[in-house]
Amino acid sequence: MDDVAVEPIDLAARVDEALAVQAVAFGLGAEEVAIRHQIVLRHLGFPGVRALGALAPDGRLAGFVYGMPNHRTHWWSTVVEPYLRRTGTDDWLDDAFTITELHVHPDFQCRGIGRALITAITDAAAQPRSILSAIDTESRARRLYRTLGYTDLARPVHFPSATKPYAVMGAWLPLLR
Repeated sequence: MDDVAVEPIDLAARVDEALAVQAVAFGLGAEEVAIRHQIVLRHLGFPGVRALGALAPDGRLAGFVYGMPNHRTHWWSTVVEPYLRRTGTDDWLDDAFTITELHVHPDFQCRGIGRALITAITDAAAQPRSILSAIDTESRARRLYRTLGYTDLARPVHFPSATKPYAVMGAWLPLLR
């Protein structure tokens, strides 16, 4: 992590590079990347969106995170709301900062970069809590989120185009260190 700098980035200008990181980290094909390209650009028009990058010494993007204040009318919220309502946790959709995407290139994983990105972006949030969704499997990402204070709010959650179930997780801010 010592040689990687976490700082704000112009995600619109670096969207192709960010999606290339996501594609490698998340195993996305070209068609899915093209769909996500439009989604990211649409998200960047929402109020309060912030993006941070983890920049390697050569300037390339080793990882990125972006998020925004949650709003119940956002597509993600409309999908997860019935699942959260079933567990009595749908109030988490209000006054929360959503981690929309967080990805670290495999060449840079297991170096604390994901932790640095998510804590930096949530430390600047005006909201008292954070929510996110992650594939519902025991993974390094889910273990990281738990160490930061995220707990499961609803699972399994099924997104329309996803083949794997997800978990919605929430944490009070600031995140645990």
